[in-house]
Amino acid sequence: MTVSAPIVVIKPLRRRRHCAECRGGPLARMVLEFNAPLCLDCADLGHLVYLPRGDAALTRRAREASELWAVVVRHNRRRTRYERQGILVEEDALARAEAACLADAEARARRRARDAERRVAEDARFTAALAAEIRRLFPGCPPERAAGIAAHAAARGSGRVGRTAAGRALDEGAVTAAVRASVRHLDTEYDALLMRGVPRRQARTRVAPAMEAVLGSWRR
Repeated sequence: MTVSAPIVVIKPLRRRRHCAECRGGPLARMVLEFNAPLCLDCADLGHLVYLPRGDAALTRRAREASELWAVVVRHNRRRTRYERQGILVEEDALARAEAACLADAEARARRRARDAERRVAEDARFTAALAAEIRRLFPGCPPERAAGIAAHAAARGSGRVGRTAAGRALDEGAVTAAVRASVRHLDTEYDALLMRGVPRRQARTRVAPAMEAVLGSWRR
């Protein structure tokens, strides 16, 4: 099947051109016919409406629905080439394309809402499982503290240990790392030492005995 080239409408850089047939102008858009500028009405394109570029799906649907359409270009002096600005399509075709895209947008919104609900449920199940594993490894950890550690470590998008592959698998090392981090920050002077300018490694060494005391009491 032979595919014909699209009709090209030029958006002139300066509106100094006038139609070679009706003498109307200056022309905002024109068609060159035998190197003579024609207005859209004289080129039998005056009934078409302009759709600027930017929405690929809308452009494609409008073009497919329109029996007659044209591409609008403008010369780029710096790049020395014509660049697409949009298309001209039948008004009814554009309306149908807009309705189809709107339906798609509504469907995507519904899908996003369903996905969000699914993620909330998944996160709740995982956080509960993580809290239960913390309580298994550290029976002396208060339930509300275990829940807090789990919620903090499992926060979606946080990049914390609960979101790693090991954390999602409830690996013992990952779960213990989450508990240790919580104890370090909440049950020792670690944060205060950092604020006083103590190097991180040195601060960790200084709070290690206090950490191990808390963890040891939780392991019983």
